Amino acid sequence: MAYDMTKMIGLGVAGNFAGHLEQAGEADSFSHVEVKETGAPKAIFPFYVPGYIHDDFSFLPVFPLSSDTIVFPEEGDNLQLEPEVAIVCRVSYTDGAVSKLLPLHFGAYNDCSIRNPNARKISQKKNWGAKTKGLSATLFDIDVFDEGGVMNRYRIASYLQRDNEFFEYGIDSPVSGYSYNHSKLLEWVIDKMNHQQDEDPMQAITPLLEAAAYPDFTVISIGATRYTEFGETHFLKTGDRTFVAVYDARRYTPDQIVDRIKSGDLDGEGISALVQDII
Repeated sequence: MAYDMTKMIGLGVAGNFAGHLEQAGEADSFSHVEVKETGAPKAIFPFYVPGYIHDDFSFLPVFPLSSDTIVFPEEGDNLQLEPEVAIVCRVSYTDGAVSKLLPLHFGAYNDCSIRNPNARKISQKKNWGAKTKGLSATLFDIDVFDEGGVMNRYRIASYLQRDNEFFEYGIDSPVSGYSYNHSKLLEWVIDKMNHQQDEDPMQAITPLLEAAAYPDFTVISIGATRYTEFGETHFLKTGDRTFVAVYDARRYTPDQIVDRIKSGDLDGEGISALVQDII
């Protein structure tokens, strides 16, 4: 199915991989956020809202996704790759509230972020214009969104190429390693879409859905993996090239994926690849 992603609302899940927020220096922002259990995600955030008009969030209606480019921000330079899986879902509503999310496709995603300690909302670190985030052009069908489904065969790898050298940026991790996944994740996201309040660093999602005329689809990035020591301590620069590969672990080993990244051979079956140049 061909999607018009400019008509979708774009949302992300914060804190869905143990340890990532601490590595990214974001944990303090969520210190007052109450969660139902240890390890639960902290919040959802918008990164794209078609039709939204707001002076403080004028970036939100700017479509930020690209499958090949990241445009470096004019202000701020603490830019990091965030390797993730994104899912495309059909959204159902009842009386103006989200009643169901139906996952349809998944693929490699880069939740590229500015580490701006002065940002009041999460979204202010996530979208600074066109071509500032990434979604692979190769998306896979979701058969069933549970432990027996196809997604659980996949892993997430990420690398940075700089001056003809390759560095592992995020720890190669199984998609099954997310803290919340499957029906538990969907129920949690639906609850946040309907009930999350406008409380720093969060935004209420209900008015954003209304502003977007209750879109039929949403793309949701479900959380970034932990960084390697290199990824945690090195920010992106213009001239870099980033790689996120969501790959079928039944077909490929981590070493084989590294070889394919270095050779540029990422068109294999069972690989959703996202390769972006930082300009």
